[in-house]
This record gives sequence, structure tokens and C-alpha cells, in this order.
Amino acid sequence: MTGLLVFIVLVFIGVAVWQLTKIFHLTQVGAAENSEIANDNDNNINGYLMFGFLAFIYLITIFCVVKYGDLPLMDNSASEHGKDVDTLMWISMILIFFVQTITQALLHYFAFKYRGKKGAEVVYFADNNKLEFIWTIIPVITLAGLILYGLYTWNNIMYYDQEEEVIYVELYAKQFGWEARYAGEDNTLGKANVRYIEGINTLGVDLADPAAQDDKVVNELHLPKGKKVVFKIRSQDVLHSAYMPHFRAQMNCVPGMVTQFVFVPTVTTEEMRQNDKMIAKVDRINKIRAKKSAELVANGGEALDPYTFDYLLLCNKICGASHYNMQMKIVVESPEDFKKWLSEKPTLAKQWAEANAPAAAPVQPEAVEAVVDTTKVLAQVVE
Repeated sequence: MTGLLVFIVLVFIGVAVWQLTKIFHLTQVGAAENSEIANDNDNNINGYLMFGFLAFIYLITIFCVVKYGDLPLMDNSASEHGKDVDTLMWISMILIFFVQTITQALLHYFAFKYRGKKGAEVVYFADNNKLEFIWTIIPVITLAGLILYGLYTWNNIMYYDQEEEVIYVELYAKQFGWEARYAGEDNTLGKANVRYIEGINTLGVDLADPAAQDDKVVNELHLPKGKKVVFKIRSQDVLHSAYMPHFRAQMNCVPGMVTQFVFVPTVTTEEMRQNDKMIAKVDRINKIRAKKSAELVANGGEALDPYTFDYLLLCNKICGASHYNMQMKIVVESPEDFKKWLSEKPTLAKQWAEANAPAAAPVQPEAVEAVVDTTKVLAQVVE
């Protein structure tokens, strides 16, 4: 609310300045130099302002790099392919930074150098084949190189041999949450369709499919370190996007079809928590939370819990009002701990059978009385 009020005040100030400027111009009616045609002085001012704006661009760029340069996830990837993605991102950022720096300098320099001057003559070029060839072929070669490198990296990420040992996991998106399904001992996910959604079967698994009998549905994603995981991704309602930033993984979740992503986790949750850069980030977050907690407590509220790092599965599509709630915790652990965790989870078929088991017939009062009478008779016989 405060931000909205500040915005409204700034708008009113801007309108007021604009109106005052118009009034000032009206008071200059009849002045000798009152003309809408720019003179040499106007052109000189605009030329120097272009240099001033160029300096502003460079200064704000340097400030952002120094102040916020450690915030982007440009290193410490937690997947096998993450280094390739980071390398591609660094190449792209360096090229963009270099080209932006040079082109902006040339743009503002030429705007100053060729500013309007009284009596100056200009030459109009209809075309220049040499220049057009240069500024066309350079971007073509650069973009072709980036695209080919990107395709090569993408193919390496997504390829897996059908015969190699992989783990199949289904990620199921819906407004506004995630669920995961693991293939059981047969390492095959059972068929599923939204038409089968009923009761606890929230993923629409076809429980008549033999391959679905050992599938397990969970609300927390666990992954074994060093094992290749093949994600089968579905959506129940609208377009979502499965986004796991620390693993450099993202894939759209499209209603009516199954998409796929493959990667190998390389850093456990505990190992990432011990990373020096992650420790520094967590410490900075907790300092901010401590400051906010002091304000909340002063106003009669409850303090915020300290932040602890966890990998997260997020939705990277604005899918509705509670889009921000689409988070699932990811735990990367040793293969032994993963197997132990998964073995303790019940199968969906077992949960379904228990949830739909016929209720036991209620005991009739007459039967209870008959049992009591028989007990009394037996007691008398014994005596």
C-alpha cells in the first residue's frame, strides 16, 4: 500500500512539473528566440546529455555488478550437466556485455559528433553493401555458434541409453502444488490419465495396470547422488513449468502430454549447505529475516524461523493467483539413504486398498447380550 501511495505522489509531482513547464513556455510568447527549431545551443546541450546518459548507463552497470553480482546462480551447479549450462550462460553474458558496451559508446559518440550545426551539409547514403555485410555476417556467425553449442549441450543432457540404469520419476503439476511418483521394483511407471483421478488417487494412476502396482506417490522429492534420473512431467490443468534452478533444469508441463527431462544430481543437500558461498548467502538471508523479525515482534507478531537451505522444485510459469505456492522440497542424498527412504513409503495400490476397504459390520446389541449371557452360564458351570 505504501509503495502505491509513493507511486501516486510521484505521478502527481511529474504532472505538476509538466504543467509548470507549459506555463513557463507561455510566458515566453513574443520573445525573440522563441522558436520550435533547434539551434546550435540546443544541439550542443543534447549532444552533451547523450554523453551524460552514456556515463549513467556504465555507472549503473558497474554498481549492479558489484552490488548484486553474487546473486545469480552462475556457479555451484548441483547436476552433471550444470557446468555446461553455466559455461554457455557465461559466454552469452560476456558477449552481450561486450556488444552492449561497444554499441552504446558508438551510438552516443556519433549522436554527439554529428549533432546539428548551422550551415553543416549532410550526405545521404541509400545503402552500403560493405557495412551491411559486416553487421549481418558477424551476428550470424556468433548466433550460429551459440545455437550449435546449445544444441550439442541439450542433446548431451537429454540423451540416455534405454539399457542403462536410470530412475524414473513422474512430476505432476496442478494448481497449486506438486506431487511426485516413483516407479517401483519393475522400474516402470504405470499408465495414468486425469479421468482416473478419484479420492487419494490424485494423479489419475491406472490401478488396473500391472506396472502401477508398485508405484509410490510422495509430496517430497528425494534423489540419489550420482544416479541418472529421468523425469516424466505432466500437468493436470494449465501450463506449468518444472524449474529446479540449482540443477539447471527446466521443462514445461503441458496438459494432455508428457514432457521429459534428464539429469544426474552431483551434490547432496548437506554438501551444498556446507558450501562457502551458500553459507554466506544463508547468513545474509538470516540477517534480513532477523531484522524483519524484530519489527514483527515489536508489533506483537511472531518472529520468523531461521532460513535453512533446501533444493526446491518451483513453477516458472505464472499459472494463477497462488503460483508462488508451487514449491516442493528436493532432498539429494546418498543412494543408500535414498533406497531406505523409498522402501519406507507405501505403494499407491496399498493406500488405495486401505482407503477403499469395506467397513467392518457393526456389532448388534442382541449379539453382545447373548455373549454376556453365555459368559454368565459358563461361570456358573465352573463354580
